[in-house]
Amino acid sequence: MPSVLAGYIPIFLFMAGAFALPVVTLLVARLVRPQTGGEGKLAPYECGVDPDSDARQRYAIRYYVVAILFVIFDVETIFLFPWAIIYKQLALFGLVEMLVFLGILIIGYVWIIKKGALDWA
Repeated sequence: MPSVLAGYIPIFLFMAGAFALPVVTLLVARLVRPQTGGEGKLAPYECGVDPDSDARQRYAIRYYVVAILFVIFDVETIFLFPWAIIYKQLALFGLVEMLVFLGILIIGYVWIIKKGALDWA
């Protein structure tokens, strides 16, 4: 009579292979690759010219505002696709729900414009 764990042997073998494959690949790549570079390999490089200053600088908050607005309106578009696909099944209820959803977003967009968040663009 087979053991209760006998059915799990293929799963354990698959897991062992899944863990071993990346480790073996990295070890083989380390043995095969050339050992060149050193300090010059780790130095910053910009199109053949040494950099003048540190690349880490502060960004204006307006870039973040535009990014957040893009995400919000991109998510709005994602919600419009399922509604458009089953529009006939939802009938008037679906239309009203989508108009409420779009109304809230348009009110937010008008508020953003009145606050001047997009004046620089």
